[in-house]
Amino acid sequence: MIICSVNQISKIYGGHTIFENITFEIKTSERIGLVGRNGSGKSSLLKIITGEETPDHGAVHWKKNLNIGYLAQIPNTPNTTTAYQFLLEAFSSLLKLKHELTRIEQKLTQPDLPYYDRLIDQYGQLQDQFSLSGGYEIDAKIARISSGLKISHLLDRDFCTLSGGEKTKLGLAYALLQAPELLILDEPTNHLDMSAIEWLGDFLKDYSGSVLLVSHDRYFLDQIVNKIIDLEEGQLTIYPMNYSQFMKAKEERLIAEFKAYQDQQKKIKKMKETIKQLRIWANQANPPNEGLHKRARNMERALERMKKLSKPVLEAKRIGLDLSAANRSGQDVIVLKNVSKAFQDQLLFEDINLSVYFKDRVAIIGDNGTGKSTLLKIMLGELDPDQGGVKQGSQLKIGYLSQQPFAHLSSESVMDVFRDKVVLSEARHFLARFMFYGHHVYKKISQLSGGERMRLRLAQLMQQDINLLVLDEPTNHLDIESIEVLEDVLEQFQGTIIAVSHDRYFINKLFTKIYWIEDRQIHHYLGNYQEAKQKRQQLASQVFSNKQATSKTRSDRSKTKLNKLEADIIKLEEQLEQVIGPEQSKIVQQKQRLEAEWAKLVETLD
Repeated sequence: MIICSVNQISKIYGGHTIFENITFEIKTSERIGLVGRNGSGKSSLLKIITGEETPDHGAVHWKKNLNIGYLAQIPNTPNTTTAYQFLLEAFSSLLKLKHELTRIEQKLTQPDLPYYDRLIDQYGQLQDQFSLSGGYEIDAKIARISSGLKISHLLDRDFCTLSGGEKTKLGLAYALLQAPELLILDEPTNHLDMSAIEWLGDFLKDYSGSVLLVSHDRYFLDQIVNKIIDLEEGQLTIYPMNYSQFMKAKEERLIAEFKAYQDQQKKIKKMKETIKQLRIWANQANPPNEGLHKRARNMERALERMKKLSKPVLEAKRIGLDLSAANRSGQDVIVLKNVSKAFQDQLLFEDINLSVYFKDRVAIIGDNGTGKSTLLKIMLGELDPDQGGVKQGSQLKIGYLSQQPFAHLSSESVMDVFRDKVVLSEARHFLARFMFYGHHVYKKISQLSGGERMRLRLAQLMQQDINLLVLDEPTNHLDIESIEVLEDVLEQFQGTIIAVSHDRYFINKLFTKIYWIEDRQIHHYLGNYQEAKQKRQQLASQVFSNKQATSKTRSDRSKTKLNKLEADIIKLEEQLEQVIGPEQSKIVQQKQRLEAEWAKLVETLD
């Protein structure tokens, strides 16, 4: 069933056409990924679908009474006291029903009311409706989703005191709790750590409604979607497949379209030459040949009627990244031995060992707050460990990309970053490769977006002589095309790479050595993320099986012991019937001791 139909819509901002004549449908239970470069109009399209904005041309039609849940990148601050109350508003209709039930309950304390019987009937009907709609499961649902997104600790805090990232996570929880027929998510994985992203992916795979999402997380898209809508150069193309399949299909389509364009251009050129030649022959004849002129006019009209193919854009403007490794370092690049670190009495990791060798591709992963960035700073020598030793190899030349590059700068411009190293004309040409054009090179660092800062720092790294790249969440704020350029360059880099990242697609593609921080320990896996995940699952399964086997063995032993205790108690009861005097007192005490032991053992078995 079609729940939303978008018909020939266009959107214009400031005289610039964002997209034009876009048409597509959303059907029941579809999982759609909307992809496109930054600035292609994805968020604007979502707002038009939700009704927040109107198209300049065309129309959007929704199924009658369609319930839409929408997570914007930054949710509006509600007029509520706590985060928990904010989430409760997702059940506003159920809360009204609950309020009505409470009102009727108060009236039912007055049995003399003339309409008392009608009240009882009404109360029963409303209670059934409340129960069937999940009214008694509200707290359980909030607890489940809060736990999965790791926001349980925020529920008692005032909403207005939360950071932008925390508000975004609560906005996501709110959208999920609404359980709408159409769930629209704009970058839902922002601010989530890896395990929360995994949980969200599993949740959405089992979601009963339709999902339309914008995300730069390609692994997440592969995990969830069964249709890709590609918004490029103001036009839209639909692919009924996941992201990885879409990338291959799009490349094949563009190559085929470019060949068709080239073939048509050859045909047009040949037709124009034939028209020209026919006219020459017609004019050279004596008298002029009207038949040749007519053939030329007919061919000219056929050329005018021909539907001209647009030249496909095989390669859009992308950042011009190129990293060359300096002279090689020693074989041992970074070695950590028995390293521990705590902040404000909170232990991050303890007694960990780590070795990085020349040309290694090392990814450090783990949940937020486990100390990944701290570990990088210890490796770089920016922080000292509380215990243990850190050894850097010989001839190291380090290039470091932090999560928040240029955080210490504000008044300097983009150009100022380069002026001390290259002349003005060279700097402008170089910055243009990183999509800083014209007056943008004079923008203040404080005015740059996260993606622009990341691109600027990458441009700086290209200026440096390095053989060790240390990257802290390098794909943050970059669009998919820029991430793919970065991946291509890192694949060719001949030095060593150490990265902290939650981008599972990025890790799968580039890294062959995983260090996973969990429970203040570090676990080493050879292979990419998927292989490390499988090894962890196998290990967890083995540990569970071992626990079950151990538990069964213990249970069997306990049952054997229980049977023996019961037999011993029966024997003592038989002896009690045969003895009198002081000996009887000893047997009673012995029986009480065995009965206490028996009761304790039964409790453990239960």
